[in-house]
Amino acid sequence: MAVVDAAVAVEAGPVRGRAGAWWLRNLEIAVPAAVVALVALACFVGPLVLPVPPPIGGSVLESYLPAGSPGHLLGTDPNGNDILSRILHGGRSSLTVAVAVNLLGLAVGGTLGALSGYLGGATDTVIMRVLDVLIAFPSLVLTLAVAQSLGASQTNTVLALAFFSVPAFARISRAATLRLRELPFMAAAQLCGTPGWRVLARHVAPNIAPQLITFAMLGMGIVIVIEGALSFLGLGIPPPAPSWGNMISQGQQSLSATPALVVWPCLALFVTVLAFNLLGETLRARWSGR
Repeated sequence: MAVVDAAVAVEAGPVRGRAGAWWLRNLEIAVPAAVVALVALACFVGPLVLPVPPPIGGSVLESYLPAGSPGHLLGTDPNGNDILSRILHGGRSSLTVAVAVNLLGLAVGGTLGALSGYLGGATDTVIMRVLDVLIAFPSLVLTLAVAQSLGASQTNTVLALAFFSVPAFARISRAATLRLRELPFMAAAQLCGTPGWRVLARHVAPNIAPQLITFAMLGMGIVIVIEGALSFLGLGIPPPAPSWGNMISQGQQSLSATPALVVWPCLALFVTVLAFNLLGETLRARWSGR
């Protein structure tokens, strides 16, 4: 029995060592991925387990409390709302918008691009010309116009941003599909009489997924910044619901007296966007072989 236990221990040791060595060799992926995971965990789980008050409904009698006040780790804003609570709930809103926008863009744009690249011909021409028209317009200006016409809300922000993310995902999907279409296994699948939808689902989608996921990681940071800009201008998530953008907008009114109202949401936005950008760039470099 002791011999068996010793053998198991000897087998387990290198496995743990290899796992630890993998993390050490891949710190450029592990560190930003860990930061993204911690931010998501803090925003979505933190308010449920941490003793923080609700993000709205504070008392003006507790306005402008300094950091470290009892029950308010980062202090309070002009309305007496807890800053830490609003940062966590605001991060939840920003991350939800970013995930929804990129999922919609990936699903719609990725599908259109794969169809365009795989089918070619008239289908490719029609799809890509329509998307070229969308790309020709200044997306940020049109996003502002759409958000203003639809009204300020989280749903309208997602729809406005997702609409202009579709062409980018479609172009990446189409380019990757065109490269795949020339490979021998694709020709073999077609010669075997495999239906087109099955070729797309079983051969095209898994092979273009890395490029789309990489772009989605980079897109997360871009969407968070744009959502923050829309909320800053009053066209994104409307107060009193918190988002990092409208927190910065509200905090600038008393920036000289209480800079913490702007510093904390800016820091949260900066760290999150930087982590997504580093993760996306590292994945792009790895999957492209550089």
